[in-house]
Amino acid sequence: MNGMSAEDVLAEVGPRLRRIRKEREVTLTALSETTGISVSTLSRLESGLRKPSLELLLPIAQAHQVPLDELVGAPPVGDPRVRAKPLVRHGRTFWPLTRQPGGLQAFKVLVPQREEEPEPRTHEGYEWLYVLSGRLRVVLGEHDVVMAAGEAAEFDTRVPHWFGSTGEGPAEFLSLFGPQGERMHVRARPSRA
Repeated sequence: MNGMSAEDVLAEVGPRLRRIRKEREVTLTALSETTGISVSTLSRLESGLRKPSLELLLPIAQAHQVPLDELVGAPPVGDPRVRAKPLVRHGRTFWPLTRQPGGLQAFKVLVPQREEEPEPRTHEGYEWLYVLSGRLRVVLGEHDVVMAAGEAAEFDTRVPHWFGSTGEGPAEFLSLFGPQGERMHVRARPSRA
C-alpha cells in the first residue's frame, strides 16, 4: 500500500471510520444499534484505542454500505474522475458512480440476457431508474412491465420489486437509490408565462 506499513494502515482506520460516519451524519448510538457493536467499542475504534478487526469492520462496512477496502485503504486523491470497480451480484454487474457515503447512491447496472423467475423483494429506501439500452423487465407490486431505453421509473422500495432480463438481450440502466423519505429533487422547472 504505497510503501506504508501495516501499523500505518491500521492507524488510519479510526480517523477514516469517524470521517465516513460523520459524512453520513450517523451517531455512535445509531451505528451501535445497526451493527450490534457497543458505543464504547466504536468510540475506542475511531480514536485508535482499539485495533480494527474483521469482526468489527464487516458490520460497519455493511451499515455504511461501503466496500471493506474503503474503510481500510485511503481513497485516491487528486483525480476527480470516479474509477468505479465493478461488483457482480446475482449475475448482474454494478458500477458504483458515487463515492461519498450516505444520501443518494448511483449505480450503472448491466443485466445479462437470461431467463429468470422474478423474485420481488422489499427494503427501506426510494429508487429511481433510467434504462440506457436494451429492454428491462420490471416487476413492481402488481405491475409487470417492460421498459425500453430512455424510460424511467421512480418508486418506494418498500413495494415488492424486481428487475431483470426480458430474455431478448442484455439491458443497462442507471439506478439512484436513497434512504427512506429521500426522493429525486428536480430543480429545473419550465417557466410559466
